[in-house]
Amino acid sequence: MRVLIIEDEVMAAERLEAMIRKAIPGVDILGILDSISSAVPWFTENEAPDLAFFDIQLADGLSFEVFEKAEVGCPVIFTTAFDEYALKAFKVNSIDYLLKPIDYDELKTAIDKYRSLNDGQPISIPSSRDIDAVLKMLTRKYKTRFVVKVGERIRSVPVEEIQCFYSMDKASYLQTADNRHYVMDDSLEQVEGLVDPEKYFRVSRKFIIALEAIEDIISYSNSRLKISLKQPAEEEIIVSREKVKEFKGWLER
Repeated sequence: MRVLIIEDEVMAAERLEAMIRKAIPGVDILGILDSISSAVPWFTENEAPDLAFFDIQLADGLSFEVFEKAEVGCPVIFTTAFDEYALKAFKVNSIDYLLKPIDYDELKTAIDKYRSLNDGQPISIPSSRDIDAVLKMLTRKYKTRFVVKVGERIRSVPVEEIQCFYSMDKASYLQTADNRHYVMDDSLEQVEGLVDPEKYFRVSRKFIIALEAIEDIISYSNSRLKISLKQPAEEEIIVSREKVKEFKGWLER
């Protein structure tokens, strides 16, 4: 198997190479590139490898830019220090992604996945449309304020003052840390894409809560969790059994 590594941290590159050689006896490492500026001409001038490992964040930009400037032509396994939950939103088709520090067993699983796909199933290669969507996502800025109506007046509420967003009686509201409630024009589905997923989590169909607003978490019936906020919410906040694992991961990041 012919493999290319794109990684700008010397120690990380050496460690990844050693793990790849262990996982793929006889592998041909074609090179270790450390930048977009070196990767683009490499793909322009050389035959595509069988598999490439792309670190997402390089010294001269995001490695997704390589796809915009050259024909990569091979399946990719991304390596990244980006948060797992942000990565799940990426629309890039790839074999897999590995979170740093890379675990050998996870690397082996990703390579085995590549091999199984290569045994007859088509392998997805990121398209320019996919890459463009990811670049926009990575460079987007989340809302810092929400504008709400208070009678005849307009108020701008800083995001850091909002402890939760919730829906009730077919309307959406935000609740502040000083226990004020304001009706919103945005739906919870819209809000979910406007707030930083590092700080806010949609625990149920009715609630998006702020990490800093959590007062207590209690085990609840049927393997669910019950959340208490620093300012009591309008209704009980229950994390469904299906979301418990993801929610715990969000708390641990």
